[in-house]
Amino acid sequence: MRMALVLIASVLVAGCSSGRDEQAERIEPIPPAPSVTTTPPTTTTSAEPTAPPAPGAAVGDVIAWIEAGDAADAAQYHVATRDGVATQLGEDVAFTTPAGKTDCMTDATNSPGVLACLVDLVDPPPRPEDAYGEWKGGWVDYDGANVAVGSVHGDPGPFTAGTGPELPYGQVLAFGDYRCRVDTVGLFCANYARQTAVRYSDAGIEPFGCLQPVAAPPQIGEMFSC
Repeated sequence: MRMALVLIASVLVAGCSSGRDEQAERIEPIPPAPSVTTTPPTTTTSAEPTAPPAPGAAVGDVIAWIEAGDAADAAQYHVATRDGVATQLGEDVAFTTPAGKTDCMTDATNSPGVLACLVDLVDPPPRPEDAYGEWKGGWVDYDGANVAVGSVHGDPGPFTAGTGPELPYGQVLAFGDYRCRVDTVGLFCANYARQTAVRYSDAGIEPFGCLQPVAAPPQIGEMFSC
């Protein structure tokens, strides 16, 4: 009887051992986590414009090109000179282009917010039939929302004081709502309040932004307006 009990116990122990071995065989190893490669984000920066805007360019492109220039010292442009006599202009500014074909000036007392320029136009607008007085075909008034080309002036107006210092190529003059930069193809000025711009050159006046040709009022040669 004792021998039979020993045999039964041996069988049970062997069976339990076999079952644990089978369970151990069925346990599969956990696969290693896949390696993750992180790539640092790339930062793209838009290159500064190097060429002056072409006719029909978006006003944002014109402003970006103007801003890409080097800042001029605005304090140097509050004076105008005529026949060797310098006149301090206070808060007004005056400047001329290197080629000497465009002279610009502000007159806060009589024409606040207006940039007046005398441009040596090759083909200025003709004198209107209703114009009386001295016709200035290259006189351009720009207030941001309007550009008047050619008008009647009995006297030189603000230009009585003469002309301002030269604004070198590549430099940007900031005054009021305006920023101006000169290039060999012309003078570019933008009005930030109105988001418009104008190119002045002897070849003509080129507007940007919402400025569009409109019927000229009396005694004005050509008009652009928003």
